[in-house]
Amino acid sequence: MAQKLPSDFLWGMATASYQIEGSPDADGRGPSIWDTFSHLPGKTLDGLTGDIATDSYRLRDQDIALLKQYGVKSYRFSISWSRVIPLGGRNDPINEKGIKWYSDLIDELLEAGIVPFVTLYHWDLPQALHDRYGGWLNKDEIVADFVNYARLCFERFGDRVKYWLTFNEPWCISILGYGRGVFAPGRSSDRTRSPEGDSRTEPWIVGHSVIVAHASAVKLYRDEFKSRQHGVIGITLNGDMALPWDDSEECRQAAQHALDVAIGWFADPVYLGHYPPFMRQFLGDRLPTFTPEEEKLVKGSSDFYGMNTYTTNLIRPGGDDEFQGNVQYTFTRPDGSQLGTQAHCAWLQTYPEGFRALLNYLWNRYHMPIYVTENGFAVKNENNMPLEQALKDTDRIEYFKGNCEALVKAVHEDGVDLRGYFPWSFLDNFEWADGYQTRFGVTYVDYATQKRYPKESAWFLVNWFKENVNSPKSSGEPRTSRIPNGAVPNGHI
Repeated sequence: MAQKLPSDFLWGMATASYQIEGSPDADGRGPSIWDTFSHLPGKTLDGLTGDIATDSYRLRDQDIALLKQYGVKSYRFSISWSRVIPLGGRNDPINEKGIKWYSDLIDELLEAGIVPFVTLYHWDLPQALHDRYGGWLNKDEIVADFVNYARLCFERFGDRVKYWLTFNEPWCISILGYGRGVFAPGRSSDRTRSPEGDSRTEPWIVGHSVIVAHASAVKLYRDEFKSRQHGVIGITLNGDMALPWDDSEECRQAAQHALDVAIGWFADPVYLGHYPPFMRQFLGDRLPTFTPEEEKLVKGSSDFYGMNTYTTNLIRPGGDDEFQGNVQYTFTRPDGSQLGTQAHCAWLQTYPEGFRALLNYLWNRYHMPIYVTENGFAVKNENNMPLEQALKDTDRIEYFKGNCEALVKAVHEDGVDLRGYFPWSFLDNFEWADGYQTRFGVTYVDYATQKRYPKESAWFLVNWFKENVNSPKSSGEPRTSRIPNGAVPNGHI
């Protein structure tokens, strides 16, 4: 008899506010840094913005009906900070119409039997805070304003929301927004991209601010809300598996360095209490230092590990990009073969063995329950296909099939405490700097009409979880977090 996931395993689909909502100034919403950035010429591949996206602010009921049709157990979405506090600050007015929209969304999800899984910050900082004091570059101000925003959300929604994420992917906030300059607010030392910014210092300052803001919001929740609202709160970090290109010690070290910068930069402080020694070694005093009070605040400031992952990279020494740990990333094995099926994005290939290896790496290193809060695949050239062809997304199905099988093995054979899985994404949407050229959705969106069409991958996921999660009646065994006999899958390629 096939081993199944426990009955309380949360599976669902995920989105983010700026990528789907549209209606950027409806009902009193203020501008975010992504509103500003995406309107600058050349910042998105197709020159388009999130002004309409999938029009989900207006089409909320339709989206919830589709989620219900899919039979998902949970829906991960983010709140637009500038929709509820248009200017963002702790002394700025609250927008009750924005509050009502999210409150109604939560109520309608619960009425449909869908658990809300809420992200407080998915990259869309209120523009007013960036203008007022530099946003994430000003730790004291931004922490105070973020905690105020978090308090508002806990007060207004926490009676019904039991799963909170403070931040989505701080690495992307820091590196892509303040290092490479390809995401909002677009700061970089590269003057062809930005008139201001310092890529040598600002990403590390911003990352530090985000960690302290996260931990401060978690402390608030634990001190004032958790005992009566009975929820859990954590942070979700991006990071893909890094495997040695060959069996040499040099490649093994390089792979660890890649993991230290991609994951350990944020996970080590939150779960272990300090930055990775490798980062301190190569960044020196450019990497901020936690005060004793901050260190105490930060360590242990997540009830689980929120895991966003998409691919696996093969790593060898010799790179000069400190944002990737000064190592080289490749999908090409020593024999010249590719790791897996190529996606539309150059940075993404299928490799389920790497997904399983990463689950084990995170479990063995941090010993925290894991929710996979994003995992997905963009089919090559899908945007240029006729609708009928796009709906037959066999490469995406291959990706999900491999990763779903891998996660069951990670749970039952390796003892990983895995609690949930959220494919990215519920809908094709505004894919940040890629605009609308890259489609990650399991639901096709015709942007001209905003009509939704389920892809075959959506029905694959629906049927897979129906067959592989125990029904409440048949689940009688207690869950275990113990690794049987220390079993860990190897990372051999």
